[in-house]
Amino acid sequence: MGDIVITEFVTLDGVMEDPGGGESFDRGGWAFRFERGEEGDRFKAEELMASDAQLLGRVTYEGFAAAWPAMDQDEFGKRMNSMPKFVVSRTLENPTWTNTTVLSGNLADEVGGLKSRFDRDILVAGSASLAQSLLAADLVDRINLMVFPVVLGAGKRLFAEGTGSTGFTLTGTRQAGSTAIVTLRRDR
Repeated sequence: MGDIVITEFVTLDGVMEDPGGGESFDRGGWAFRFERGEEGDRFKAEELMASDAQLLGRVTYEGFAAAWPAMDQDEFGKRMNSMPKFVVSRTLENPTWTNTTVLSGNLADEVGGLKSRFDRDILVAGSASLAQSLLAADLVDRINLMVFPVVLGAGKRLFAEGTGSTGFTLTGTRQAGSTAIVTLRRDR
């Protein structure tokens, strides 16, 4: 059975909004102010290669679908484009990115079906609303955070009000350039 793994770039104050600067957030692009080094690149590559699928919210999906199809020159890009992608949306009707399926039913049922369908990880990147809904519904098995040394003071946070009280066990930390990688497993 696959694990649901939330993987996020976050600031010290928990903001996950617009790390790349492609959205309209006035504090966006914060992740590019810091070097994550070879260790950070290796972590992200290993995480993707160890996964069977991606689970995305509509907004993140649309951003990824606009960018990734043109980035298939290396192993990472080829994997991003070829692996199964599931987008949770009640409005998306005709996904254009290869191997995309829209999930519009009950979140717990849909995610339970994915977990039983795959043996390895199912990655949730970005997708603030989806990540918060998964946390609130106690559907998350692991969290991987790449923590950037900056405080923004505003923006969408991974652990927003309403996500519930959930226990996790710290399973690893390491430095990657000027960032810290924190890995957590859900207490069950």
